[in-house]
Amino acid sequence: MSNDHNHDHSSGFFGKNTELYFSFLSGFFLTLGFSLDTWGGLESYFHLTSYIISYGFGAYFISQEAVQKLRQGIFEIDFLMIAAAIGAAYIGSWAEGALLLFLFSLGHALEHYAMNKAEKSIKSLGNLSPKTALLKTGDSIEEIAIEDLKIGDVIVVKPHTKIAADGVIISGESSINQAPITGESMPVDKSPFPENQQIPSFSDIDKDHTVFSGTINGNSALEIHVLKLTKDSTVSRLISLVNDVETKKSPTQRLTKRFEKVYVPIVIILVALLCFAFLVINETFNESLYRAITVLVAASPCALAISTPSAVLSGIARAAQRGVLIKGGKALEDLGSITTIAFDKTGTLTEGKPSLKQVIAFNDFNKEELLQLLYEVERLSNHPLAKAIAKSIKEQEKLEDANLASNVQAIQGKGVEAIYKNEPVYIGNTRLMTDNSLVISEAIETQINQLLEVGETVMLVGYQNQIIGLVSVMDIPRKAAAETLKRLKSIGVKNMIMLTGDHERVGQAIAKQIGLTESRGNLLPEDKVDAIRLLKERDGKVAMVGDGVNDAPAMALSTVSVAMGAAGSDVALETADVALMSDKIEMLPFVIGLSRASKRIIKQNIFISLGVVAILVPVTILGLTNIGLAVLFHEGSTIVVVLNALRLLAYNED
Repeated sequence: MSNDHNHDHSSGFFGKNTELYFSFLSGFFLTLGFSLDTWGGLESYFHLTSYIISYGFGAYFISQEAVQKLRQGIFEIDFLMIAAAIGAAYIGSWAEGALLLFLFSLGHALEHYAMNKAEKSIKSLGNLSPKTALLKTGDSIEEIAIEDLKIGDVIVVKPHTKIAADGVIISGESSINQAPITGESMPVDKSPFPENQQIPSFSDIDKDHTVFSGTINGNSALEIHVLKLTKDSTVSRLISLVNDVETKKSPTQRLTKRFEKVYVPIVIILVALLCFAFLVINETFNESLYRAITVLVAASPCALAISTPSAVLSGIARAAQRGVLIKGGKALEDLGSITTIAFDKTGTLTEGKPSLKQVIAFNDFNKEELLQLLYEVERLSNHPLAKAIAKSIKEQEKLEDANLASNVQAIQGKGVEAIYKNEPVYIGNTRLMTDNSLVISEAIETQINQLLEVGETVMLVGYQNQIIGLVSVMDIPRKAAAETLKRLKSIGVKNMIMLTGDHERVGQAIAKQIGLTESRGNLLPEDKVDAIRLLKERDGKVAMVGDGVNDAPAMALSTVSVAMGAAGSDVALETADVALMSDKIEMLPFVIGLSRASKRIIKQNIFISLGVVAILVPVTILGLTNIGLAVLFHEGSTIVVVLNALRLLAYNED
């Protein structure tokens, strides 16, 4: 069966599914001819006419394909089938010839139907983006084609309409349905980018402010500053990547292709020789020809040719519906055989932003006063840690700005110093304290070490010549992390390793909380590469899960690289083998489960298709079966294989 499924069968009397209807008509006239032949008692030309019409419908599309291939000098399986049908007619086995063409065209039509269905669900990405956008210039608004949008334009998006470009919200708040791109089922709340700040590049903006072309706005109007041209938008990138995906053959597919290259010519030679069997053994030329044609039918590797591509495409299409881009059969098959996964920590297993764990006051210093001091100083610093602390304190304590702090200065690698109520204050690590001759007592040392043990980052507060308290923060695990790892374990992923640039103890603490098998800390990007190399030596295949940007070298070395939250990052889309559009780690078990199911179905399909050929060929060479049975088994296996692959389109985790 040909794998060249790029031609469109939409031309024809019945629109898109003409090929399928032609095959049904072929079956109808075959049944009619057979009934007339068996019970009709009519002149033979009645049933003969029926068989000939059945031949016409059955051979219509296949012969076009065979001719196309022959022009390029390729002997395809279609050609073998047409030859067999002509031979059957020549020796008067019209019913068997019609049966062959009916079943072969049915298999073919189902194959194209499956491929089209898979491709359609991928191509539907293309219809995501609206065709026009509302451009705002000054006070006027005009509708223009999205191709005419320029970077820096401002567009207006009405409630419940599709967003026309990738960009950043500059006014309006809304919740946006991002399912078409990221597969997230819940709408995501978005707010405008702060007015007084310079707009950075798309991938550097917090996801709370960015929007993608093709996603659907919620209840309120938005104004969006366009940051990408249509051709560079996430949707168009996705479509072009998906189109490339189809050309990347899986290892099994390459193997079957190589097998067919050798196998098909051998079949043709064997069949040609069998035509002359009557010279050696006692039978007529017609009997020899009949056997040769039966062998030709039995030996054609139709089911084998379609077994892998149908499964790969169905798997990739199913993943695309859920917001996961799997780049080709190789990635799909590799992911299906993974038992070791390495995770980047920050933003993958954890939230990626520090959150305030505790504030402790020492030496009877008033805790309210300590909180006010921390808030006043930290809100003036632009260090991400300081911002996180100030934000958490404000939310928890409902503090007001009293403007009591000034002269905030960051001391590289140590913390900050400032003036609070006209006295110096220091917030930072132990080095900052000792530099300013503040004494750290043993009791404080013990407390610090206890917090470090559980993975918290600790900063001391020095004021009025003594240490008045400490504040600790931690990058907390994602809510879904522990549950996700449990599910991965249950589907057979044995080793789950965290690679992080953070302190070894932080890594160990998080690993314990969420159930990882091991954790490696203090790693620079090049150390991560070494870690992956060692894991590959130990376990053979390793998947690396990260955000695809800072882990690029380690991801490139892994067997399969999986990027999370790839919708916003071109780098991740380009480099990863598997891209999860959303940054939801809970999609991982779905993708790995789907890959395992695809691998299973590919194995089943190859077993079915080779098994049928292995039984049928010797039986037909020995002349132990008639052409009708050979056709039934042979074409039946092709149809079974295609239907088996289509199961993947309905795949769901348990």
